[in-house]
Amino acid sequence: MKPVYTLAEALAQDPGRIAKTQALTLDSARPHMGLKGRHGLFASDAWWESIKAGRIRTQTLTGIIERIYFAGQDSRRGGQVNSVTLRLADGSTVDEGIYAHRKQDIKLFVPGAMVTMVYALDELKAQPAADGSVNVARIVLEGYCVLPSHQPSAQN
Repeated sequence: MKPVYTLAEALAQDPGRIAKTQALTLDSARPHMGLKGRHGLFASDAWWESIKAGRIRTQTLTGIIERIYFAGQDSRRGGQVNSVTLRLADGSTVDEGIYAHRKQDIKLFVPGAMVTMVYALDELKAQPAADGSVNVARIVLEGYCVLPSHQPSAQN
């Protein structure tokens, strides 16, 4: 299964994102904004190693697309979509954004397609979360989308 999105590729296309994220982590004048940086600055070698070693937890979410839609207040063109509702194995649903590097890959996100998203759960400066747990940013590391297999019709 080939990813349609990787954080590594996204950062290569937008290196300024790394500098801005790291600057916010290091900004002591903003004690409640940004990542905590306890396991390395965002996208640094130490950060990637912390993910591999499990110091920064990851979450994998897999589901079948039930619905595609446009979320947000920005203007859009035609049938443009940027979000999906996924049905998970336990029967619950979640809404997720569409992540893809190539515009043509967005067409893979159709009802019935299987989506897998891998997130890094990096601690935020602002603690705790509303429910008392550790407050984390869900950073998309990888995204995959596989079209549903279509059975040949009996008429063929």
